[in-house]
Amino acid sequence: MADRRLQVFHAVAKHLSFTKAGEALFMTQPAVTFQIRQLEEHFNTRLFDRSQGRIALTPAGRMALEYAERILGLSAELDTRLKEIGGQMAGPLLIGASTTIAEYLLPQVLGEFKSRYPSVVPRLFVANSEAVQARIAERTLDLGFIEGDSHLPSLGADVCGNDELQVICAPTHPLAQLSSATPKTLTEHAYISREPGSGTREVIDHYLHKAGVSPDSMQVVMELGSPEALKGLVATGLGFAIMSRATVTKETQIGQVVCVPLAPRLTRNLSVVYPKERFHSRLVNSFVQFTKERFAAALLGEKPVRPAA
Repeated sequence: MADRRLQVFHAVAKHLSFTKAGEALFMTQPAVTFQIRQLEEHFNTRLFDRSQGRIALTPAGRMALEYAERILGLSAELDTRLKEIGGQMAGPLLIGASTTIAEYLLPQVLGEFKSRYPSVVPRLFVANSEAVQARIAERTLDLGFIEGDSHLPSLGADVCGNDELQVICAPTHPLAQLSSATPKTLTEHAYISREPGSGTREVIDHYLHKAGVSPDSMQVVMELGSPEALKGLVATGLGFAIMSRATVTKETQIGQVVCVPLAPRLTRNLSVVYPKERFHSRLVNSFVQFTKERFAAALLGEKPVRPAA
């Protein structure tokens, strides 16, 4: 119900880019520019300063952003509350998830939730943890699942599971012969790393710093944004990686790779993040609770207990 011009303005203000706002809203850049021009004409003031290919909010633009966030939030809340009067859970559920969670933990959860509530239409945005949080902050997603904790003050976060990261290597790799691997030992071998912005990468770098090992001292031979690509390269013996134990269950069962615990062990939180000041619908709350139960069971290797409908 909110004015489309406000939605476009909000996206541009968050991205400070007409192109990125268009991508987020599935609009062309000329269409975005047209909506902003209409809004500026309506208020008879400039909302953005444009110079040398860069844009910034004017004082009027900063004020408009504050009101736009409140208006869009109230509009979404009204829409949700009216839909829930009938007592049924239905409608779109806009979810973001980091690559690891989206590929290895969420598919079964989404399938079970959809079977239970056929009128719900989940839409999944997959990216690294940094990108997911950015989309939550600009309110284009209802909630997101990330590795580690959120650092954005505008977002709230709840832990929805604990995950252990281990060294993953080929069976013929020297590290495969160890019962556990210390951070210092890892610096002696070729390392295949996740990309900057990845939640996994952030957790690993923090772990190494805490152990007195600089991430720069690791012998990085490649950086990859895909866990599947990481596993494939590790299996060739090119180097080792540090990954979630839950992502290599099949590969360890068939002997393609070996998991070696770190010493000290490396565990991380899996968190669900959401806008702090946004109304949480019964649909969102139900999905979060459902996911927490499924994640806990999956990460412990147990069969989840199906709650009453």
